[in-house]
Parts: sequence; structure tokens; C-alpha cells
Amino acid sequence: MDQPAPHTVESLASDLRALGVAAGDVVLLHSSIRSLGFVAGGAQAVVQALLDVLGPGGTLVVPTQTSENTDPAGWSRPPVPEAWWPVIRAHTPPFDPARTPSRGMGVIAETVRTWPGAVRSDHPQVSFAAVGGRAAEIVGGHRLDDAFGETSPLGALYRLGGKVLLLGCGHGSNTSLHLAEYRQASPPRVVTGSSVRQPDGTGRWTTWFDVDADEGDFERLGADFEATGAAVVGRVGGATARLMSQPAAVDFATAWLAANRAYP
Repeated sequence: MDQPAPHTVESLASDLRALGVAAGDVVLLHSSIRSLGFVAGGAQAVVQALLDVLGPGGTLVVPTQTSENTDPAGWSRPPVPEAWWPVIRAHTPPFDPARTPSRGMGVIAETVRTWPGAVRSDHPQVSFAAVGGRAAEIVGGHRLDDAFGETSPLGALYRLGGKVLLLGCGHGSNTSLHLAEYRQASPPRVVTGSSVRQPDGTGRWTTWFDVDADEGDFERLGADFEATGAAVVGRVGGATARLMSQPAAVDFATAWLAANRAYP
């Protein structure tokens, strides 16, 4: 290991401030803890550093998606036998914001989800969790048929002038760019489904229409956005970090997608 010393809450906080994270900010974080190098205290220290910088008036938001609560007919990594599909639909426990863990979002996001005072949106597939002064405002009212649209936490972040922090990951993980897909004139829509909690606590397999989100060209989109100089790129711990205005990124992406995708 060529790292000269462990990263700490204090050193990470210093790096975050140098990057441009400030007290009172609303920050949507996408992260890879491995990219940071050795951190004394691991994910807990990373979250604490962010909250220390944001202060009591700031808010930290993370994606807490649950891809296992989606229609197995569309699974590919790995697929499951078709004979299993009805069993999975009938027996998957319903999404519960307090109990259902996220999947594939990383240990930092899971640490935020379980942080004291954290609140989580009620979407069974693509929920977000938040800690801080605007947390309830951001995650409330997340409609089933508007996963990444105006009523989602992404729409709330846009209205609040939030920031996106990519910590050791690229624009392929930049969920905010999906909001730009929802702002296209005729985005493709698909049927999707999940086990949704009912008032009595039981689950019911529920289907609905929503925009067919596609991040396949987000790395190229993000590179073009960075070429405008609108993102700050620096180091936090051992990771490459990118900090940007979420509204600026979404506005750029809205125009970029209209010009670069073949929408009907």
C-alpha cells in the first residue's frame, strides 16, 4: 500500500471543503468506498465527514435502490428460470422503507440509510434516503409511476438547487441524469412491477407504467458536460471526486439527450 497515512474524518472533511462542498448544501452522493483507500472508521467515517461539512442546515441524500423487487421477467444479471417468475412475484416481501436494505448501492449509501434520523422515500424500486434539515421534504411524495421525475427526490433536489457528488465513480452512476429523460417530449415508457406494501402490511404484486430509464450513454453525456467546465474535479481521500450543480447537469442533459437520442 503506497498510501502514506490513513484517511480520517478530519482529512476527508478538509478534502470535501476544498472540492467545494459547503455548509448548508443539499448533496446527492454516489460513491465507491474502495476508491477512497484506507479510511480509519470506514463508511461511518465517510458519512460523518460529509455531515460535519454540511452542518445542521445541510442535507445528505443517497440512492437506496432495491433491484431485487422488480419483475424477474426482465432480470439478466443473472436471469432466473421462467418457472420461478410467479413464485418470486407472489412471495417477495413488500418494500418497507425501514427494513428493506438497498442493493448494489454500496456500503456508504447503506450507512446513510441506517443513520440516526435518516428518512427514506417510499418507492419500492428506486428509493432515496436522506439525513439533514431538508430530508423529509426531499424524500416525501415519491410517486410509484414517477421514479426519477418531477415528484421524485431528484425533482426536489433540482428545485432546491442541490449538488451531485460522484465520489470514486463516474457519470454512469449519476442518477440525476435520468430526470432529463423524463423531461423529453415523448420518452419511451414500459410496464414495471414490484411487491408493494398494503395498509395491512401484506404485499401485493403491482404493475404500472413509467419512463424506460437508460443510462447507457451517461458516461459520454457526463464527459461532454465536464468539457464545459461546469463540474469541479478533485481528490477526496484517494478517490477522484466530481462535484456539480444538479440543476446545471440536468439542464445540460435535457438538451443533450434531445440532440443525441432518437426519441419518437
